[in-house]
Amino acid sequence: MDIQNLLEKTLPGLGYELVDHELTAQGTLRVFIDKEGGITVEDCANVSNHLSRLFMVEDIDYKNLEISSPGLDRPLKKAADFVRFGGSEAKIKTRLPVDGQKNFIGRIEGCENDTVRLSFDGKTVEIELSNIDKARLKPEFKF
Repeated sequence: MDIQNLLEKTLPGLGYELVDHELTAQGTLRVFIDKEGGITVEDCANVSNHLSRLFMVEDIDYKNLEISSPGLDRPLKKAADFVRFGGSEAKIKTRLPVDGQKNFIGRIEGCENDTVRLSFDGKTVEIELSNIDKARLKPEFKF
């Protein structure tokens, strides 16, 4: 079984969302998790203990396991991410230009039919999810 499928099946049962994962060339498996209200150190420890045992049973090859929150600049990968964070600012890089542009910073206005609406500089652009190369929340600090 591949790591992605294993994580997608396991983490929701523990009460967490899989945000992303990566396996480095050095063998470090990084798993980024989230839940309503944010992630604590205790959450990371619980998930690490559970996944360590699971990976041993499933014979998943890695050297080190790191469990982490996605951070303030959380990656946006799925349509549900764009819906959940509607109204937030995001940085989006597209694979192909949209209206002659590939890099966008704006407010997420919504996501329907696998198309994200982003407003910036008084205009709105629609970007298909399949055209998004990278997308992250842009942290906003209010004082």
